[in-house]
Amino acid sequence: MDGFAGSLDDSISAASTSDVQDRLSALELRVQQQEDEITVLKAALADVLRRLAISEDHVASVRKSAPSKGQPSLREAISMSCITNGSTGSRKTSHSSSVSVARKETLSSAAKSGTEKKKEKPPGQKEKKEESHSNDQSPQTQASPSPQPSSQTLQTHRQTQESKSSAPAKSIKKSLTAEKPHSAWESSDDSRNKLLRVASTSKLISKVAKNADKHKDVIVSQAKMSTREKNSQEGEYIKMFMRGRPITMFIPSDVENYDDIRTELPSEKLKLEWVYGYRGRDCRANVYLLPTGEIVYFIASVVVLFNYEERTQRHYLGHTDCVKCLAVHPDKIRIATGQLAGVDKDGRPLQPHVRVWDSVSLMTLQVIGLGTFERGVGCLDFSKADSGTHLCVIDDSNEHMLTVWDWQRKSKIAEIKTTNEVVLAVEFHPTDANTIITCGKSHIFFWTWSGNSLSRKQGIFGKYEKPKFVQCLAFLGNGDVLTGDSGGIILIWGKTTVESTPGKGPKGVYQISKQIKAHDGSVFTLCQMRNGMLLTGGGKDRKIILWDHDLNPEREIEVPDQYGTIRAVAEGKADQFLVGTSRNFVLRGTFNDGFLVEVQGHTDELWGLASHPFKDLFLTCAQDRQVCMWNSVDHTLEWTRLLDEPGHCADFHPSGAVVAIGTHSGRWFVLDAETRDLVSIHTDGNEQLSVMRYSVDGTLLAVGSHDNFIYLYVVTENGRKYSRYGKCTGHSSYITHLDWSPDNKYIMSNSGDYEILYWDIPSGCKLIRNRSDCKDIDWTTYTCVLGFQVFGVWPEGSDGTDINALVRSHNRKVIAVADDFCKVHLFQYPCSKPKAPSHKYSAHSSHVTNVSFTHSDGHLISTGGKDMSIIQWKLVEKVTLPQNDIVVDIGATKVPIPASENAVQSPAPLPQPFNEVNQNESVTGSSPASLESNLEQSVEASEEQSEEQSEGSSLDPTEPGYEEPSNEMSEEHSESTVTEEQQDNSPVS
Repeated sequence: MDGFAGSLDDSISAASTSDVQDRLSALELRVQQQEDEITVLKAALADVLRRLAISEDHVASVRKSAPSKGQPSLREAISMSCITNGSTGSRKTSHSSSVSVARKETLSSAAKSGTEKKKEKPPGQKEKKEESHSNDQSPQTQASPSPQPSSQTLQTHRQTQESKSSAPAKSIKKSLTAEKPHSAWESSDDSRNKLLRVASTSKLISKVAKNADKHKDVIVSQAKMSTREKNSQEGEYIKMFMRGRPITMFIPSDVENYDDIRTELPSEKLKLEWVYGYRGRDCRANVYLLPTGEIVYFIASVVVLFNYEERTQRHYLGHTDCVKCLAVHPDKIRIATGQLAGVDKDGRPLQPHVRVWDSVSLMTLQVIGLGTFERGVGCLDFSKADSGTHLCVIDDSNEHMLTVWDWQRKSKIAEIKTTNEVVLAVEFHPTDANTIITCGKSHIFFWTWSGNSLSRKQGIFGKYEKPKFVQCLAFLGNGDVLTGDSGGIILIWGKTTVESTPGKGPKGVYQISKQIKAHDGSVFTLCQMRNGMLLTGGGKDRKIILWDHDLNPEREIEVPDQYGTIRAVAEGKADQFLVGTSRNFVLRGTFNDGFLVEVQGHTDELWGLASHPFKDLFLTCAQDRQVCMWNSVDHTLEWTRLLDEPGHCADFHPSGAVVAIGTHSGRWFVLDAETRDLVSIHTDGNEQLSVMRYSVDGTLLAVGSHDNFIYLYVVTENGRKYSRYGKCTGHSSYITHLDWSPDNKYIMSNSGDYEILYWDIPSGCKLIRNRSDCKDIDWTTYTCVLGFQVFGVWPEGSDGTDINALVRSHNRKVIAVADDFCKVHLFQYPCSKPKAPSHKYSAHSSHVTNVSFTHSDGHLISTGGKDMSIIQWKLVEKVTLPQNDIVVDIGATKVPIPASENAVQSPAPLPQPFNEVNQNESVTGSSPASLESNLEQSVEASEEQSEEQSEGSSLDPTEPGYEEPSNEMSEEHSESTVTEEQQDNSPVS
């Protein structure tokens, strides 16, 4: 997934750092594991110290007091503990359950005797009271992401740890005296202590959960908050634990019975409509024109077929991770694409492989190399002399293994190590079926393929200077080989008839017959045209040169500097040609008329996203310092502007006149949304700004920072004038998300250590200590990832960073979620039950950083991190099935199969899942070639399956875009995904 770390140098490949990346990944994993262990140890140590201090001071009062009344037995949820706490008439003074009880049961303290637990119970009650007003912060001895805890948190910790303070002691004695008569609850209290074993990491939780496997429900307990608490308040709440941290969420008053809440799959679904961007920065030779008039290229895990005349896109979505290379079959219809290795959300590897598919039907024809390739697929090519029967592949392993496949039979014919150096290209000879050529760092190899053996002859440079990199290959009509290298030289290699020494290789030997100085800097790509002429693309000089049949330069044109250096050149219609560049542009041009931009995108990690309040526009900003305004109807770029520093977050003023953009340094800019002119610049702190949020009427702006503060500004003159109003101080970690109330009086905020805090803005940005006061606020927006209405979106065993962004639709029907596992989820709103079901969708190949609904809720925009992609999804509420569709019931999901496609299905026990939107509909609505441009993807191929499981299988083209549905509660049993071995019935051509 992290194949983006390639060098930008024209003469280097990302594959050269793959071994370093592997080592880095292993080290990062070890560090994470050690951090988890340290967190557990700190929690255990904090418990021991707290117990010792409190028990020494209160041992006398404990002995005099009767055992306190406990709560009913609690049932433990697996991996993510949620406690429902409510009021009941039968128990007048029972106390709320709290983190201190659970935290005492960490592994280090779980072995303590029942007697010792009874002694520690009263101090635990004291902690419960105090922590209920400090947002359940863990003790100071437990490291939090930021060293600045809130003032009230500090006070709570002092009360907890400095047990000699008289006030806490008095309150404990009072509560214990009040609870003397309730000794009947003792046995219930003991059972509760035995069951509440919640560790501080998901690993420890899973171990402890083995003792309570039968309790797989939500933890439910009813109690009333103590009347002796400061600021007495009655209410029900849910408590969730994340990495051992308790998160308390109060249940709104309009929820009469929490147990009656049902969370179901939303009726709305998403279908992929448009992909913005192209991966040219670290790839090569990945832009081609198909006979359908479509440009084929890739970004993230999507292969895009873009008809630039009709402005339509179709998408092949078979891959599970980054697509890295592409080859077109001699028939110009079938396409092979190779992907990198990845990891799914459970840590299981997604194996690198090659997919061969039909560019007309988007049908997957074959999946090749599962379990064979290492790290990824570097380059590949179809054979030409035998009409594309064979496919050669170079992987990204240290040895850069060369394999030759009969791809239609899915059989590997030959395999051999090439070199430990970087390999940049592999090609079959167009007329000699037994010759394969590879080139890369300081080498060119000529391979003779015979049966299942490959023999190598190294190209000898002789009197010619040996280049640092041989970058690209092409062929002349007479069979001579052309190479372009990092020195700007084109070499012509001719096959001599000189016999070699018997037993030491093939008879024919390739030798250099001619050298041509072509470019300043690298010759990065060679393109043989239909008329026999040659196009070359330079790296450093950014020139495209047309060469005649005698290899004399005829025409040349320079690609403007703002587009970057040349990565791919392909022949277009008539005298046109296509160019892919290092700054992720796809250009269409001629030597006479220059260039037109057809595709463009960001060139670095993407985080900032904001939708216009009433127009079909959205804005993105990234670490490449670009700010881009996109039109979601025309799928075009309205304008772009380069900032002085990387942008990280953005929000439109409700008037739509201006947009505020936060950066990595604490500075934030206000730009005119029409003219892109700079309106205002401000600075808050010197750390990254993580969220910008205008109030609903646009009179206030909240700026959330990584320095743990929320800065407030009064906004006047329609978003053009800003004056500092105040600062919210109290979070103990960096701000991640925030939302306004409709009356502009309150803010809800989340932080990096899983706090949910509420702020009273008119009262001087004060922290609201009684968080239950805010339980009934109907927030204008909902982007906070923690809260009662949304906590059900969190997956099992989450570490708190698995969800990067969340947004509620304007009609308040659904929630879209961006996660760390390349998925976009769609949940029902509200989502107030743990492990709620969702529709989930694949297209990104990196962590999804942000999501936003357009103003009409017609579309959802999602942004990728390292894959640098922007994906536009169409929200489909109800799908009407055309009469010529045959509905197939697969489990609980009904999926239509168009009648025209049904004719080619071979019989099989399991019908092949197709999309809920008829393919024929998208044909009439777009270009004749767009058979599946609006298909909603129904199934994901599970690439975690072994080679044996997928042997002989052929996959439906629509498999991985949509995974239906993701019910986290019983995902293994109910997720409607179809594995490769189940999809044997799709046609193989």
